Amino acid sequence: MPTLGLIHNSPVLAPIFNEIAARIMPDVRLLHFVDESTIKNTIAAGYLQKATKRQVIGLVGSAFNAGCDVALVTCSSIGPAVDMAAELYEQPVLRVDRAMAEKAVATGTRIGVVATLSTTLTPTADLVRLVAHEQGKAVEIVEHLCDGAFAAVMAGDGATHDRIVGEALTEAMRGMDVIILAQASMARVVAALPEGAVAAPVLSSPELGMIRARDVLAGLPQ
Repeated sequence: MPTLGLIHNSPVLAPIFNEIAARIMPDVRLLHFVDESTIKNTIAAGYLQKATKRQVIGLVGSAFNAGCDVALVTCSSIGPAVDMAAELYEQPVLRVDRAMAEKAVATGTRIGVVATLSTTLTPTADLVRLVAHEQGKAVEIVEHLCDGAFAAVMAGDGATHDRIVGEALTEAMRGMDVIILAQASMARVVAALPEGAVAAPVLSSPELGMIRARDVLAGLPQ
């Protein structure tokens, strides 16, 4: 049975990806690897440290040592470390947000990027720029940080988080061709907004990232 290794920075992500896998790849075995230090140390430092990059590379190695055929890293803040890991291992190493960035660039030229953490906003916007450059397409990227939303959700105040993110999507992101969510946790806000509240399509990484992982697994030699 093909095996997908999922590398998370929080245990709350595992059920989200289990649900997607049950729908789109029921014949794939999942192994979850969780290390909260990768995101907590990145937030504390304000950037992706060398020690965290080594940690991510080691986690990818652990996934392959455990028998995984493909590793998918589900955190956008540590994306540059994932790219490094991809250079070091023979097996495929995937960023959860790569497929989302590619779809955004294919959808329009005014691309909004919304995040609740600056450490996630920057790498996500940089990935969109990279994809646009690779495809030879000129895009305008509008970055928006939802101030206070992350602190609210960490304090257990989900309602305030959802209100701040909702206001960003309906107000700050007006006029965009497509909007991408830098964190998977923001997707629930879109689902809760009234129909038509956000004119542009809104992309989130988990579903698109898992579809990419499924396709990569399917293409591996049997």
